[in-house]
Amino acid sequence: MASTVLVTGGTGYIAGELIRQLLARGWTVHATVRNKAKSEAKLRARVGNPPDNQFRVFEAELMDDAGWAEAMAGCTHCAHVASPITVSTPKQEDEMIVPAREGTLRALRFAKAAGVKRFVQTSSMAAVAYGRSEKVYTVDESDWTDVNHPDVYPYVKSKTIAERAARDWVAAEGGDMEFVSVNPSMVLGPVDDPDFSPSVEAVKQVLDGSMPMAPDLGFAIVDTRDCAELHVRCLEEPGLANERFLASGRFLKIIEVAEVIRGALPAEQTRKVPKRIMPNWMVSVLSLFNPGVRSIKSEVGKTRNTDASHAKDRLGWETRSAEESIIDCAKSLIEKGVVKF
Repeated sequence: MASTVLVTGGTGYIAGELIRQLLARGWTVHATVRNKAKSEAKLRARVGNPPDNQFRVFEAELMDDAGWAEAMAGCTHCAHVASPITVSTPKQEDEMIVPAREGTLRALRFAKAAGVKRFVQTSSMAAVAYGRSEKVYTVDESDWTDVNHPDVYPYVKSKTIAERAARDWVAAEGGDMEFVSVNPSMVLGPVDDPDFSPSVEAVKQVLDGSMPMAPDLGFAIVDTRDCAELHVRCLEEPGLANERFLASGRFLKIIEVAEVIRGALPAEQTRKVPKRIMPNWMVSVLSLFNPGVRSIKSEVGKTRNTDASHAKDRLGWETRSAEESIIDCAKSLIEKGVVKF
């Protein structure tokens, strides 16, 4: 593969694994980071210390034009992985919505100006599966979150608005540039260092005792290695203009995640793993004092199954088991010192 790809948000959980896989397949990779002086050495080590002629790091931010033209120069492809995500809920939803939307549109504009042929956006299951009142349902790539539903919280809204804005822009301004979105569910798997992704926070809390009882919540799980591989396929496979692929596997409740961890790790590492489901009334009480709990209170009791057969049928994509992803995530959190006993 002689092509050059820009991966935005290079220090991220998905992006780091994606860069590693692209380099292994012979791509030349450019990556954006928010602070090059702080991040470059660690990122280079994380992806195997590739030579400068195969891997270059650029400084660019979602809300600023500076650095984008240089990062995009010479690229035939772009994987736009960067997006704001926090463990806590912001006080104002626009703190997430505006950077997600404007950052995506900025990346698209600079990609088109640089002659990029294929633009792959890392969207989210948040843009697909939310804003519905049913307790149990199944979604596929044709579904969209209803951002006007009262249960939709800022992160979910930001990812939905950003993907819709991207698709509208490409239809109006994109010309010959092909657009594809990848919509991951909860991304788990091994972490590279103690500066871990917010997506693995649930596994950390199950392990470290900060979740003494498991709320009746859950999520479909995808491994970061499989998620990155789907991005690679979306960059390489011809004829994918305007496609949308769910990167998702089996739905598990948090209590089931806890049971997987307890069954796989030694007893001294699972003493604090919850064994009981938190009563719903307790979630309601906690939501009065904790904004993070308040934002997900509407999730209690819901089962959002996902149908990722389109990615499997069209691209031959396969996933490892949810159990493997959970166990590898838990073990790496312990090995990296994120969870101590």
